[in-house]
Parts: sequence; C-alpha cells; structure tokens
Amino acid sequence: MNIKKDDKVIVLSGKDKGKQGKVLAAEPKTGKVIVEGVNTASKHQKPRKQGEEGGIIKINTPIYASKVQLVCPKCGKATRVGHKIENGKKTRICKKCGAEI
Repeated sequence: MNIKKDDKVIVLSGKDKGKQGKVLAAEPKTGKVIVEGVNTASKHQKPRKQGEEGGIIKINTPIYASKVQLVCPKCGKATRVGHKIENGKKTRICKKCGAEI
C-alpha cells in the first residue's frame, strides 16, 4: 500500500468523489484508509460519564485505498507513486514531477 498516515489524498470514486483530505489512519492488513471528512457516518451515542454529551455524532469510516489517489505536495496534482532506492534507502516519488514524497 503506497498511502501512509498524514498524506493528502483525493477520492476517485463513490459518493465523495473529488473530495480531498488528510489520511488519519492507514490499515495495510485490510487495505483501507480513514480520510478526514470523507465517508462519514452518523452514530447515536449515549453519554457514558457525567457531564459528557450524547446525541448524534459524525465519525469517519474506512474507505478502500484503491479508491483514493495521492496528491503530490510539490506539483499539487493527483499522481501515482513510484519508488527510488538511494544509498540503500527506499523513498516514494511522484510519477508526474519526480519529486520526493
């Protein structure tokens, strides 16, 4: 999986197509990511402690990593991820501009 936490991504398909957001969590085992402001669900929550508020809250639910594409921080475009090995260290690069991600 080429997408990691704190990456900026754009949604390619689904009800949130075209939205951009920051990756809050990546789950490589399931192949899913949680993106800020994308694929939100309403959850009814009871107050558990005294002073805590209950009601309907919005939570971000996971989305398949194949439905999102990385946005390059340098050129600002949605891009595929390439890999480059320098001095024995593997780094991710932008396929459009060649910048290191």
